[in-house]
Amino acid sequence: MNQERMYQILLAPHVSEKASLLADENNQHVFKVLETATKAEVKAAVEGMFKVKVDKVRILNTKGKTKRFSGRIGKRSDTRKAYVTLTSDNDIDFSSAN
Repeated sequence: MNQERMYQILLAPHVSEKASLLADENNQHVFKVLETATKAEVKAAVEGMFKVKVDKVRILNTKGKTKRFSGRIGKRSDTRKAYVTLTSDNDIDFSSAN
C-alpha cells in the first residue's frame, strides 16, 4: 500500500470513555476510518503509521441518526469505525505519535 492511501484510510482516533477503557483493559484502539476501507487496509495502515503489530481488526458501520434542527429535519452522517487489537507487547501512544 502506498503512503498516500495509508494516510487516507485512518481519519482520526475515536476518543470516548468506552474507547479509553478498551485501550487500557484489552489493548484495543478505535479509529474512524474511510467508508471504503477493508480490514486488511486498516491493519496495514496502523502497522505502517505506528510501527506496531496488529492482532485483529473489527469494522463497525454506524448509521447516522435523523434529527430535528429548529423545525427542519436533518441527518447526521454515517460513520465507519475500526476496533484494532494489538499484540500484547505493543501499544500506541497518541501523545508522541507523528
